[in-house]
Amino acid sequence: MTADPRVSLSNREMVLYSLPSTAAGYMLTLLGLYVMKYSTDVLLIAPAIMGTIFGLSRIWDAITDPVVGYLSDITKLGFGRRRSWILVGAIPAAVAYYMLFASPVSLSKSETAIWMAVAVFAFYTSMTAIMVPQLSWGAELSKDYFERNKLYGIRQSGIVVGGIFALLTLGWLTSVESVDREQVRLLAPQLAMYAGFALIFLIVIAVWKLKETSSVAKAPSNGILGAGKDVWKNPYARLLITVTFIENIGGAAIGAAALYVAQYVMGMIEIAPYAIITYMVTSTLFIPMWVRLARKYGKVKLWFWAMIGTAISFAGMFALAFIEEQSYQVIWLIFLSLMCGVFAGCGTTIGPSIQSDVIDYDELVTGERKEGVYFAVWNFALKSASGVMLMFTGFVLSAVGFLPNEEQTRTVQLAMCALLGLFPLVCYLIGAWLFSRFDLDEAKHADIRAQLDAAEDSTGTTSEAV
Repeated sequence: MTADPRVSLSNREMVLYSLPSTAAGYMLTLLGLYVMKYSTDVLLIAPAIMGTIFGLSRIWDAITDPVVGYLSDITKLGFGRRRSWILVGAIPAAVAYYMLFASPVSLSKSETAIWMAVAVFAFYTSMTAIMVPQLSWGAELSKDYFERNKLYGIRQSGIVVGGIFALLTLGWLTSVESVDREQVRLLAPQLAMYAGFALIFLIVIAVWKLKETSSVAKAPSNGILGAGKDVWKNPYARLLITVTFIENIGGAAIGAAALYVAQYVMGMIEIAPYAIITYMVTSTLFIPMWVRLARKYGKVKLWFWAMIGTAISFAGMFALAFIEEQSYQVIWLIFLSLMCGVFAGCGTTIGPSIQSDVIDYDELVTGERKEGVYFAVWNFALKSASGVMLMFTGFVLSAVGFLPNEEQTRTVQLAMCALLGLFPLVCYLIGAWLFSRFDLDEAKHADIRAQLDAAEDSTGTTSEAV
């Protein structure tokens, strides 16, 4: 069960580590892209109500994410502290996901809203038990500055593969919805059930075949509040948490607003899955490029310029409101989706790798390993960003007079395009400006790792002083 994390990982080990991410990518993609629209257009729940549900679920995550992260840090089980949590979360996540698409027809609108609220809260909580320990496990599997890029790049590829299947499902569901909305209520639960079985199957394979590495560093010893204080005291962590939150608010726009723009601005909802597939496939295909460029130019500098490129690409989406010819709209949307995908692939690959470097810095300062707590905070920032964007979208659509399944006013169309283009532009530019202050580069990390490795080799414990 024990292996030296300083030994290079095989491709097989990296793929095994990434397997749960494929099913999770499917579920989270379909949730982010379709559940909001499914709730408003099929279940006829008011956008503001669904926005509130997603927003409140993020407040709940503020409790569950750090608790799960901390508990996974201090768990002592023979099967492994990370693998045990991942396995426990599988069945509840599958059941909650089924609930998202299986609200009984007999329920009233208020009862349906309550059902959806329970399903959203239960699913995000269960997924926390899977994703936070899995991300933490990755930081333990490899301590190499650049190998982490490849590890998390393969993990992101798994997420995208799942996302592509989710987009194919999205195209299927929206085509059925356009003919008979009630038929969607029969099809969606069946697909959700198959997704749940896939999640359980892939998790079992991953945790059975891939062993956890050993670590001589101490687990957090001052309780969850003490661990949280250590995260807040870490200047690199504070900055990265803020950047992660702001950047992912912008990135969530393509999930929150793309379907609305495709249907109510372009008049062809069927194009949305193709645009998002372009975005996701491109982001995956360019992961090897970002991994190579990171070695040449450095992870930090590369991520900064990728944020700028993403901001400019998203900004062009606003022009969809002013292009009258539908064929030109399609060409412009696909082109910008491709450009967004190219640049977004950098952040999803380099981001977790840099986060792992920040955890190494904390170990040097405190003498403790807190992967669970750190990735819980970053996972909360990511999910909060998505929830904030969904909530913001719901309130904006309600405020400008959105009416489901009706022709929209010019004001509503402009608001939809602004959500897809201008809002992400602002978010990514702010994130890039803040990230320009981040200076934990390769040289500084090499010094940190040298001190940590020397302490482990000489005493078997991690030094408690810088």
